[in-house]
Amino acid sequence: MTDTVHTATVSTPVGDLRLAVATSSGKERLIALTFADHFERVVAPVRERVPGDWDEGETATTDAVRRYVAGDLAALDGVVVDAGPVSPFRQRVWDALREIPAGTTWSYRQLAERVGTAGAVRAVGSANGANPVWVVVPCHRVVRSDGSLGGYGGGVERKAWLLAHEGARPAGGAGHTCGEPGVAARSLGWFRTTREGHSCT
Repeated sequence: MTDTVHTATVSTPVGDLRLAVATSSGKERLIALTFADHFERVVAPVRERVPGDWDEGETATTDAVRRYVAGDLAALDGVVVDAGPVSPFRQRVWDALREIPAGTTWSYRQLAERVGTAGAVRAVGSANGANPVWVVVPCHRVVRSDGSLGGYGGGVERKAWLLAHEGARPAGGAGHTCGEPGVAARSLGWFRTTREGHSCT
């Protein structure tokens, strides 16, 4: 049966999110989610994989993303993700990302250890960056070992906002202190990704 794909926009304080949800026999699968200025780039191969009828439309998945942005951090837990056929390694990385609770960060090394490839930090970072379902497969929850943000496809300012929105606190790299836990995490100034490394406000 041919899928129907509904696309939609969800507003956030750091720019619109765009998502694509495939539906078949009444069941929904989230096949792409990015910030709007990256959507066409990320979704191009998804359109080839899911060539059904694409149109603008609301879905229960869209509502879940809106509830997450409004503060219901558990709203995404039940979202079904279909990121397409990928290598077993990449799938393990993406599955592990969904194990990171909202309000928590892992380092790239911790993620590599979780998928059983402790020496493959770069490969884990590459798999993280190839994720087409941002936020729900929460690649933004992976930071450097020293607690600094590292990269993010949508920009580090958005990564900082997502983590602050979730009430995250620094990963606690060696020698890192930030005063009272959880307080600085409410501010976008919590992270600094400068050449000098990580600092807190």
